[in-house]
Amino acid sequence: MPADSRLENPTQNGKFVGHGHGHGHSDGPLAIGRHAARVVVGILVAIGILTLIALAILWPSKQHVDIPLPMQTTGGGAVQSEAGTVTAHDTGPCGSPSAGQVLTKNPQLPPNNSYQCERSIVAIESGPDKGTSTLLEIAPGPGQPELKKGDHIRLVRQTDPSGTTLYSFNDYARGLPLTVIAIVFVVVIAVVARWRGLRAVLGLIFAFVVVVVFLLPALLDGKPAIPVAMVAGALILYAVLYLAHGVNLRTSSALLGTLAAMVLSAALSWLAIEMTHLTGLSEEQNTNVQTYLQHVSISGLLLAGFIIGSLGVLNDVTITQASAAFELAASNPAATRREVFGATMRVGRDHIASTVYTLVLAYAGGALPLLLLFSVAGRSLHDVLTGDAVAIEIVRSAVGGIALTLSVPLTTAIAVMLARPFGAKVVAAKAPAARGRHAAR
Repeated sequence: MPADSRLENPTQNGKFVGHGHGHGHSDGPLAIGRHAARVVVGILVAIGILTLIALAILWPSKQHVDIPLPMQTTGGGAVQSEAGTVTAHDTGPCGSPSAGQVLTKNPQLPPNNSYQCERSIVAIESGPDKGTSTLLEIAPGPGQPELKKGDHIRLVRQTDPSGTTLYSFNDYARGLPLTVIAIVFVVVIAVVARWRGLRAVLGLIFAFVVVVVFLLPALLDGKPAIPVAMVAGALILYAVLYLAHGVNLRTSSALLGTLAAMVLSAALSWLAIEMTHLTGLSEEQNTNVQTYLQHVSISGLLLAGFIIGSLGVLNDVTITQASAAFELAASNPAATRREVFGATMRVGRDHIASTVYTLVLAYAGGALPLLLLFSVAGRSLHDVLTGDAVAIEIVRSAVGGIALTLSVPLTTAIAVMLARPFGAKVVAAKAPAARGRHAAR
């Protein structure tokens, strides 16, 4: 029987042992050489120490950054919002002198009937004016909220130059529905994946903390984007992989492969942005950053986004490859490193094909509004594809796809060397045909 077929359908003690596309694998440690274990642990410890040193060097200072003008109140401070509920709503003439003010009695009528708008009485449910109400007047038009009685909203509280408190519509209140969705998300993961799923959720929380506490403040502080993103990515990977998959050599091989792929992704992202001269200024958020936070590099933001955005899909691929390599090596002790590598790569090729589709279609889905506008603009396909807005998504997809693809052989090689360390003895196995002839005799 060929070696490849033995690996595709390995048996152990007469029972079928296989590895499909997924992350389900046994938790038991595999017996490997001590030297290989020391090498991988030593490398990961060294990378971890370097990451912590870089974290200390790149830690953001406590410098004060002025609030951008669009986010300021009329007094120059930060926007403060309060909870409110619409208690009455109708359509009528606008221009009431009571609009936006704290109401102690019925609102005053507008002086004339110049135009119609949506009028809402809103009960203020938090802040210093809790228990009172205010009047909102909203002219109908594209993008304007369509309030109705019973809606829970957020109100912006600010003061005018005379010191009078004024309220205006900020957004719909989404705290409760978002909380319900998050709870359902955690419950479903806990029921299906149990403790491993809960540990994965903890890893997500840690990743969010790293982004909010370190990554964003460091970029705001003007620190170089690539080192900041790589340090943040390394911290996230250490926590996410070990929390979700346990501290073992299988996970360690996936971590090494993911870290190496992240470095590759950073280099490819920098090279692609330099070659294509992407500015990112086609996006409104980046333009606002360029206008009000001029010390922050937009190209740096693009780089950091490319690097952090690739971590999830890289993690998915590398942990599958590491798991496949260890399972195949354990299932067929007679297989050589070359055979284990070849069989694991077959798993990886299937994974690459499906994950690249996921990667590209996810980016395309996020750019649908932009593509819709371009479709009616009458511009040529060449101009649309090479424009800054679409080119960013193309480069992001291509860089992510290249890093994803190269992470497969890289992680597979690392995992195979751990599952079949150099110097390990390969168990000799007689061919089935030979055993059959021997029995016939």
